[in-house]
Amino acid sequence: MATDFTYAVVGAGIVGLSTAYHLLAADPAATVVVLEAEDAVGRHQTGHNSGVIHSGIYYEPGSLKARFSRAGERATKAFCREHGIAFAECGKLIVATTSAELDRMAALEKRAEVNGIACRRIGAAELTELEPNVTGVGALHLPATGIVDYRHVTRRLADLVGGPRGTVRTRARVLAIDETATRVTISTGNDVVSCERLVVCAGLQADRLAERAGVGEVVRDIQILPFRGEYYRLPPSRKGFVERLIYPVPDPELPFLGVHLSPTIGGGITVGPNAVLGLAREGYPKFSVDLRDVGRLAAFPGTWRLAADNVSTGLWEVRDSVWKRGYLRACRKYAPALELSDLQPAEAGIRAQAVRRDGSLIHDFAVAQTARMVHVLNSPSPAATAALPIGDHLAGLAVAR
Repeated sequence: MATDFTYAVVGAGIVGLSTAYHLLAADPAATVVVLEAEDAVGRHQTGHNSGVIHSGIYYEPGSLKARFSRAGERATKAFCREHGIAFAECGKLIVATTSAELDRMAALEKRAEVNGIACRRIGAAELTELEPNVTGVGALHLPATGIVDYRHVTRRLADLVGGPRGTVRTRARVLAIDETATRVTISTGNDVVSCERLVVCAGLQADRLAERAGVGEVVRDIQILPFRGEYYRLPPSRKGFVERLIYPVPDPELPFLGVHLSPTIGGGITVGPNAVLGLAREGYPKFSVDLRDVGRLAAFPGTWRLAADNVSTGLWEVRDSVWKRGYLRACRKYAPALELSDLQPAEAGIRAQAVRRDGSLIHDFAVAQTARMVHVLNSPSPAATAALPIGDHLAGLAVAR
């Protein structure tokens, strides 16, 4: 088994595999290895999301999120067309249910214009005409927003990376990283890999891997907090309940978009997610606890400052997590025909959110660099949509070093 490579990538989620794919394209003489701790690719954030191809309407103009999301929407659809991966442009409705939300919706409309995103404001009557089961005082219609199964995109990227110059190694959990003036050495439970440049796309373990690599001074101010996103699924009897993605108007102070209805490429409809601080970074069943993760949360000042600044919101999220009727109430704001029996359990997701010691959330993509390493410290939603341009960007950083 080869141990020396031009580049190594840690993490076989969609961002890591996109990075490896672009490294091979950028450097025709390069060899690349992708190291993945799990037994298959896309096991964590990539495989536990709503499957939405976002347009980028929510993001601050000029931010990496806005830039990558807009480019990613086009790139994802083009990639799917080229490789025969099913996707659909079902469109999205961002629904306002109060006058205050109408004001926030107007701000979103202006942001869409600045970001170059096609959207149209519609009134209550047209909203009901488009989606008879949805109620609101107005909405923004984004026709280009789509849906896809990102697991299929990720597996295709893995196939493309695997070949004469690339390999994806699963069950390769990184235990240590050592950077010297000329190489980077990565120790896993199975072997030792050496490379000229390393890119770490570790998602929920990003801060830990940065620390193992000896860049603790860079990430001392930052820690990953795991937020559980809990989903329900509508029963087959509700097939066609909505045809488009139905989102509430988001709270601009929070990084999450609220509980929404999402048709899937497989024909179902998911409801969610919420956002509850998790006690296990990789524990998907409800009430999962990892004592190492809990200890790290408790020792980090940013955890307590974030909690203190968001007491009311946090309590509401916890209530809706344990009380199904509270979750239903959030859905009924815009879909009043839903019943408690419609909310059938579905697998949760866990989102990696980078938080500073002062409790502030890092909203944009963030990386830390050394002479031979690039560490992705924050890769928030819409990272799946934006994975292809993010990977191209990260590959460019690694090649240029």
